[in-house]
Amino acid sequence: MSKKTTWSDRFETSLNPIIAEFNASIGFDIELIEYDLTGSVAHAKMLAKTGIITAEEGETLVKGLEQIRQEYRAGNFNPGVEEEDVHFAVERRLTEIVGAVGKKLHTGRSRNDQVGTDIRLYLRDQIKQIQGLLRNWQLALLNHAENHVETLIPGYTHLQRAQPISLAHHLMAYAQMAQRDWQRLEQIYDRTNISPLGCGALAGTTFPIDRHYSAELLGFNSIYENSLDGVSDRDFAIEFLGTSSLIMVHLSRISEEMILWASQEFSFITLKDNCSTGSSIMPQKKNPDIPELVRGKTGRVFGHLQALLTIMKGLPLAYNKDLQEDKEGIFDAVKTVKGSLEAMTILLSEGLEFRTARLEEAVNEDFSNATDVADYLASKGVPFREAYNLVGKVVKTSLKAGKLLRDLTLSEWQELHPAFENDIYEAIAPKQVVKARNSYGGTGFEQVYGAIDNLKTLIKAENGVDS
Repeated sequence: MSKKTTWSDRFETSLNPIIAEFNASIGFDIELIEYDLTGSVAHAKMLAKTGIITAEEGETLVKGLEQIRQEYRAGNFNPGVEEEDVHFAVERRLTEIVGAVGKKLHTGRSRNDQVGTDIRLYLRDQIKQIQGLLRNWQLALLNHAENHVETLIPGYTHLQRAQPISLAHHLMAYAQMAQRDWQRLEQIYDRTNISPLGCGALAGTTFPIDRHYSAELLGFNSIYENSLDGVSDRDFAIEFLGTSSLIMVHLSRISEEMILWASQEFSFITLKDNCSTGSSIMPQKKNPDIPELVRGKTGRVFGHLQALLTIMKGLPLAYNKDLQEDKEGIFDAVKTVKGSLEAMTILLSEGLEFRTARLEEAVNEDFSNATDVADYLASKGVPFREAYNLVGKVVKTSLKAGKLLRDLTLSEWQELHPAFENDIYEAIAPKQVVKARNSYGGTGFEQVYGAIDNLKTLIKAENGVDS
């Protein structure tokens, strides 16, 4: 039989060993130990401040909890499945250290509000770390963008050549996605930073606790107004997993492009040896492992979001054991997002090079300037839809003749429409095509330089740096 638990004497026997292992969460919630200790220190100080325990008892509890922290950091505190969860493990070790006074720590709280506090402290910390990694990713994108404003790349819709664009404009799209991700995390941080400590099991407590004081000690901005909501709310965790999923979507999208760009068919980038691997059988291969792994790991985070939504959808108020299942998904999502951001930042910063000569060749070998021919005619007074149809015909004719638009003679242009003059060749040159798209938010070089400056200024402001 397993060791008798710390539950009340309502139970006469211990759990079946298999059930004990199935029921235990210590194998994964040990991840929360530092946060559990921090929350318990604040709770002990609050108990002493309110006179629920003596000041001396409060000091004893705090010293004992800090000793456990040092033991854990030194690798000397390794509770097993018999402890059930991190909360019991800490309480049991505390009682071994300080004696009977250790049993007073749990006065005025429940494991329900305790775990709710722990997961919020943990996630609050992780959100800030992920925001830092998002900033690094943004800066890597910005660095390449600043170096490639006037480097052109084919722009695509439906994965078909559409119009040439600035490479910087393309990269800045992902920098803007990362900006939204950062802002979403900032909002979620505020909704995570609310204290459930003192909500008890579900209904509060008969002890004269001071929830505002313990929240202040822990750096929470506010406290839950309803004890039922406080112990059962996981909205913040769902929001976090939702934003984590979006971060992975954005990383996966650029990963897909990098995989294509590194292929022989595109050859837009070269992968460096420090961020790629080879084949075990084909010696010529250089594989884009990092973006492929990120693309694959995205599904893990989606799964954790779906799992938590499924857990929460049928739970009656207040706390239910189902909520034990929130932690592994959150922990893995945090690990996956952080690892993916770090790896992709390294890949972009030092693991690839853009093949500018190949990119220049690419934007000169297609009909992606066809829209500019229609725009040219429209600027000469030809109705756009008429111009659009005329250009469609010339593209069809050129394809049959094996010509690009730039290869047509002026007489051939004028056979299409007399409005064409010699300046048509300048109008359809790729650099001019890009430069001319100077509408706000467009790919025109002037707009892209401005977009880079604007985002850098915003980042400085959000980081508290004077611009």
